[in-house]
Amino acid sequence: MDPFLQALATATQPAVLAATTVGAIVGLIVSAIPGLTFSMALILVMPFTFGMEPVPAIAMLFGVYSGGMTGGAVSAVLIGIPGTPSAAATVFDGYAMARKGEASVALGASVIASAFGGLFSLGVMVLLLEQVAAVAIQFGPAEIFALVLFGLSTICGLAERSLLRGLTAGVLGLMVMTIGLDELDGVGRLTFGTVELQQGVHMLVAMIGLFAVPNVIEAFANHGRVTREIVTEEVRGLLPWSRLRGYWGLMTRASIIGTIIGAVPGGGGPIASFLAYDHARRFSKHPEDYGHGEIGGVVAPEAANNAVMGGALIPLLSLGIPADAATAIILGGLLIHGLEPGPLLFQNSLDIIYALYVTVMLSWVVILLAQVVGIRLFVKVLKVPAHLLGVCILVLCGIGAFAARNSVFDVYTMALFGLGGYLLQRVRIPVAPVVLGLVLGPTLEQQYRTALILSEGSHRIFLESPFALSMFGLTVLFAGWQIWSSFRARRGAPSSEVIS
Repeated sequence: MDPFLQALATATQPAVLAATTVGAIVGLIVSAIPGLTFSMALILVMPFTFGMEPVPAIAMLFGVYSGGMTGGAVSAVLIGIPGTPSAAATVFDGYAMARKGEASVALGASVIASAFGGLFSLGVMVLLLEQVAAVAIQFGPAEIFALVLFGLSTICGLAERSLLRGLTAGVLGLMVMTIGLDELDGVGRLTFGTVELQQGVHMLVAMIGLFAVPNVIEAFANHGRVTREIVTEEVRGLLPWSRLRGYWGLMTRASIIGTIIGAVPGGGGPIASFLAYDHARRFSKHPEDYGHGEIGGVVAPEAANNAVMGGALIPLLSLGIPADAATAIILGGLLIHGLEPGPLLFQNSLDIIYALYVTVMLSWVVILLAQVVGIRLFVKVLKVPAHLLGVCILVLCGIGAFAARNSVFDVYTMALFGLGGYLLQRVRIPVAPVVLGLVLGPTLEQQYRTALILSEGSHRIFLESPFALSMFGLTVLFAGWQIWSSFRARRGAPSSEVIS
């Protein structure tokens, strides 16, 4: 208990508390703006930590990381635009709840799930850091490819009423992600001789266009008429604990998924959130409610993507291996302040490590309080007339698209994807599989080709891994089960309607 009490005393010093609070609020605000990721927030905050002591400096970075993981749900629920890629799965049911007048309930549930997932993964990190790191380091390209392929099998579940349309949308997402210079060979793909297309389509730019612009077009097409009513009695900063009865087991399972995905180098919040969302829908007693305002579709992805944080810190602190861009920036911050991740870190700076554990816990308390206070303000956005809100959304989306790579071309790309997303909706092709292809496609291709390079072109590398084989088996099993369930559900419908 002595090291813990000492760490608690260190983490509750005014300078450390202030750094944690500022970092968490900055992460919340930046990630709530579509296109401005918390990786960008970490980069912006990094210079302010140079003159600080190690503990408050790293506490501020961890605060930004914690706030950034949960802030993306705000815009996902209120305006149907994920603030970060990790919040893409939250849009499906969070925005549907907002349109039904339950915006504050969705926001409150996302806050609880986020804090639950973050604290769960932190507990796993503290108790099982060495064991989980030893397993995670065994994951190579073949294992990660099999895991991501399993994630892609959820396309069948996101296909809504038509398997053909869902698969078409998934293929479109995979095709879009191939645009640009090949990362391994440097060869241009689908660039059509355009220099701007060599940089590829930024995932955030495409997501902003697909989610935001169609809603704006709909608002103007309806001549500014508000198509939803907000129930004012629900608009208050209370957390909906009673609505979460029966969902704690789901949040626990989603947190386990997020922690595992986060601990695997190459994983990340988007993969974890989509896997958790599909898990929630697949094992629900009423899977048909998902996509139409089911609270389980909010808590599962939010618990998972926030649990990624604790999982990602496991290989970072124990082995010095960053799992994603955000942890790579944090790794830079650790090195700048003289903390070299690895086994020696726990021998030479154990007091600092314990203090950082406590600061992460405190950051979640700050986030919980900030979100509770902010819910009353957040939901007021929904009372803005639709045409005025549409103009504001377009401006923010344009800024976010430009800020992704400081490119005006990305703004045009966002508009093009917005028009394409609107046309897809008009012909009843779901957007969710497109996003899934965009999110998982790059990792799938990169790990597949890396595995073939390591095996000198032999596919035996995928068959020599027990984990990869088990993932392939689960992929076939779940994809087949989803297809069979879809046909069984529509067995009474004409065959042409089943496949069209």
